[in-house]
Amino acid sequence: MQFIDEATIRVDAGNGGSGCLSFRREKYVARGGPDGGDGGAGGDVVLVAHAGLNTLVDFRYQPRYRAANGQPGSGRNKTGADGEVCCVRVPVGTSVIDDATMETLGDLTYADQTLVVARGGARGLGNARFKSSTNRAPRKTSPGEAGESRQLRLQLKLLADVGLLGMPNAGKSTLISTVSAARPKVAEYPFTTLVPSLGVVAVDDQTSFVMADIPGLIEGAAEGAGLGVQFLRHLSRTRTLLHLVEVAPADGSDPMTNARLIEGELASYSTSLAARPIILVLTKVDLLSEQAVGQVVDAFRCEYPDRDIYPVSAVTGAGVPALIGALASEVTALRRRLLEDDEFAQQQTALEAAIADDVLASAVARQQARKARSEVEAADDEDHGVTVVYARDEQ
Repeated sequence: MQFIDEATIRVDAGNGGSGCLSFRREKYVARGGPDGGDGGAGGDVVLVAHAGLNTLVDFRYQPRYRAANGQPGSGRNKTGADGEVCCVRVPVGTSVIDDATMETLGDLTYADQTLVVARGGARGLGNARFKSSTNRAPRKTSPGEAGESRQLRLQLKLLADVGLLGMPNAGKSTLISTVSAARPKVAEYPFTTLVPSLGVVAVDDQTSFVMADIPGLIEGAAEGAGLGVQFLRHLSRTRTLLHLVEVAPADGSDPMTNARLIEGELASYSTSLAARPIILVLTKVDLLSEQAVGQVVDAFRCEYPDRDIYPVSAVTGAGVPALIGALASEVTALRRRLLEDDEFAQQQTALEAAIADDVLASAVARQQARKARSEVEAADDEDHGVTVVYARDEQ
């Protein structure tokens, strides 16, 4: 299945039904009277979070959704039927944004959560509603109101406790496949990870957490280079980041330089996301001697004195149990603090809102850049167009 994490759709709620103009004409009812019924209300468009979905690919093929209109009223004070609600299933973790105002309408963060994104039009009133002591035969009705229409931007953000961050071939996929049942593609060449993946890390019978892996970042990622920046939004909901740094890169680059580059790209993408707790993980330590590993660890501790640093080897398993134990303690403590400390919970909510703003701004900037490139390419095609004229042979 193709992994699509952003889509734009059009939603149209149903219009309300018109009220009816009618009078009673019954043999044994003296004087009769107005009996026009009200119309039915228009149907709403409702998004429903579904646990069985993990991509927005369906919306590429069906970008428009319309709810049913309300039925008009009829005589004998009969109210028209309400329009049927249009329910649209989306993956859990979907953010919904009004494309015109860039207002975030809501986040669907758990299964079966619903969000009304377009309200149906109100019902029209029949003439029976306008009867009074001074107007016993009203001929007045009201039409139903139009339903709301919106252009929506859907963004899928994976729900995870821990997010993996690093350059291509830093060992992210190998680590998540070692500590969980996730089986992402692992190979010796860079950019083997093309889509994000999730893995559940079970520490014991009582403790587990979710880990997210995204494609690696490269220099210039914040400006659109490579694959990783378009998937960075999937780390926006994670409260702890693991920055994986290869201690002996195959290209001979300096690990410290690589670490600074990735963190600079992260800050360029979102300063709020870069404010999340970051744990440094030095990977592939089996490729160096114990003394060389110690020197690399000391250098990183001097550069990042306030961070936890874990040298690991996913191949031999060295350092992995200590890392998983520390992550489990971090996740458990954070969950407890969010429940017990209201001030901390409010701070985290504000930080998540700031990250969401940065994610949206990045998506809009990429969309505008793509549009500008398309316009330039179209102009170049026109400028370099060649018209071929074939001369007709005269007999």
